[in-house]
Amino acid sequence: HDAKKAHDAAASGEVVKRGEAIGKSSPAVKFADVFKEPQKFAGKPVVIEGVVERVCKAEGCWMQIAPEAGAAETVRVTFDHKFSVPKDADKMKFRAEGEFSVKVLSKEQVEHLVKEDGAKIKTNPDGTANEVSFLATGVELWK
Repeated sequence: HDAKKAHDAAASGEVVKRGEAIGKSSPAVKFADVFKEPQKFAGKPVVIEGVVERVCKAEGCWMQIAPEAGAAETVRVTFDHKFSVPKDADKMKFRAEGEFSVKVLSKEQVEHLVKEDGAKIKTNPDGTANEVSFLATGVELWK
């Protein structure tokens, strides 16, 4: 029932909320600034806004987000399996609160994400990738 409710809400222009309410205490940051110096933002709670590029088609357990539709750089958002988002949330606008982190994905992890989940990942020459990811505590989605 939840999936249908979320779909109906999205269709009617309502805001779909998942996880904790987005607080007023975390600063809003610009995506462009994060891409320039991801380490500077790592591990600090922030609020970001943008557009959903794609969503995990299995369970809605991650989404790939961008500052605007079709942007070259995207960030993968996970929710620590505390909640999931509607699988048809691609192209929706979003606001999320959480923390950025930067880690190196192995060649095997990159291949799995690309093959299994259809992620698009910019790789290093050796097949690894520096992944800037975002662990969200709360998400709001709207059309």
